[in-house]
Amino acid sequence: MGDDPGRLYRLDGVAHIAGVINDEPRRCISSVRRQQGMRLDERYVPYLQMAGLYHLARLNDRWFRLDEPLVSAFVERWRPETHTFHMPFGECTITLQDVVYQLELPVDGHYVSGCLTDFHLYIEGGRPAWQWFYELLGVLPPENQVQKFAVNCTWFQETFGECPDGADEETVRRFARAYIMMLLGTQLFADKSGNCIHIRWLPYVARLEEMGGYSWGSAALAWLYRCMCRVANRHVVKLAGPLQLLQSWIFWRFPSFRPTGYDEISWPLSFPRRTGEEVTVGFRRT
Repeated sequence: MGDDPGRLYRLDGVAHIAGVINDEPRRCISSVRRQQGMRLDERYVPYLQMAGLYHLARLNDRWFRLDEPLVSAFVERWRPETHTFHMPFGECTITLQDVVYQLELPVDGHYVSGCLTDFHLYIEGGRPAWQWFYELLGVLPPENQVQKFAVNCTWFQETFGECPDGADEETVRRFARAYIMMLLGTQLFADKSGNCIHIRWLPYVARLEEMGGYSWGSAALAWLYRCMCRVANRHVVKLAGPLQLLQSWIFWRFPSFRPTGYDEISWPLSFPRRTGEEVTVGFRRT
């Protein structure tokens, strides 16, 4: 650390919240996660299973409220240089194993980060993006519900909230695509706007049968790391990202923080722990 202990609390030239916590003892982050009202229709299940997102959809179907003061306390211990929480007993972090254990997302396969590049090609050199949107989802949003290449969440929810009874298979696929775009845009990769769904996910939902071949788990964990690094800045107070993963990890790895009545029924793990089973927690002791 050299002769300047203050370096511990600087993040890319910006003050880390831990360095000024005595000046801002009541500082509390706020989440931008919103509970979605799009019902999990049983007809979507085969497509969600193919995509590796079925357990995430089950969690989205339950009420979830982020414990913002608790998460704020963990943010104060987050070290952006190592992507770990600095604890009195050492360092710990959320690992890929935790992602599988909590959300049952695939962590092997193709990387997800190419979506923006592919999306750009469809806008510039191929089919217009909104024409593709219409072909895949069967409807176009009105102009006042569009912000560049993102659609207002309320319109999305009202349009695709209920798949019609007796719908043919192609209609069910369209509604399943919309549901998956909602999961990706608001549950795994939410940004701080909190009110839009970007259509960058079109290249993925266009090929539902191939979605399970992508490493959604590693992409979600990387996005959570990035969001945590941002909110560690004392001037940032809104936290986005896969917050189900963050809070579930805290509750299961630090059981004393669980609220009264919290158990596997209220927040099911993707792989329930058997009696005597030992699970690697992801701690690195120093």
